[in-house]
Amino acid sequence: MTGEQNRKTIAGAGKSTRCALTVGEVAERSGVAVSALHFYESKGLISSWRTSGNQRRYSRDVLRRVAIIKVAQSTGIPLARIREALGALPNGRAPTAKDWARLSTGWHEALDQRIRQLTQLRDRLQDCIGCGCLSMDSCPLRNPGDRAAEQGGGANYLEGE
Repeated sequence: MTGEQNRKTIAGAGKSTRCALTVGEVAERSGVAVSALHFYESKGLISSWRTSGNQRRYSRDVLRRVAIIKVAQSTGIPLARIREALGALPNGRAPTAKDWARLSTGWHEALDQRIRQLTQLRDRLQDCIGCGCLSMDSCPLRNPGDRAAEQGGGANYLEGE
C-alpha cells in the first residue's frame, strides 16, 4: 500500500485521514528526529492517534506546533512553559499568526529577564578572573555577598539558591 493510500484508509479515532502524517513524514518535514517527536508527545507537547495497526498518525497542524517548540527551545523557554502555552491553543488546527503573537508576547518578559541575568553574569565574570574561585568568601558568582557564611563553616551546597 502506498503512503497516499495509507493516509486514505486509516481506521482509527475518527480523525481526518486526508491530512494524516506518519511519524517519519513529520520527522522529515519538520527536521526533527523521530525520537524527539516521541519525547514531545510523552511530554504532552504534541499528540497523535493510532491506526488499527497501532501506528502513530499526526494531523498536519503538528508541523506548526513542532516549529513553535523548536523556536521556543532555541530561546531557552523551558518545555513546561512551552507545554502550558501550547495547551492554550485550540486542538485540531495549526496555530495562526495571532496565536503566535499571543505566545511570543507571553514569553517576551521572561526572555528580557534572562537577558538581564546573562548580562549581569557576563559583567561579573570580569571580577572573577583574579579570584580563580580560590576565594569562596568573595566570589561574586558562587557565593555572592558571602551567603555561605550564614550556613556556618565547612562545605555548603550553593546550587539552586
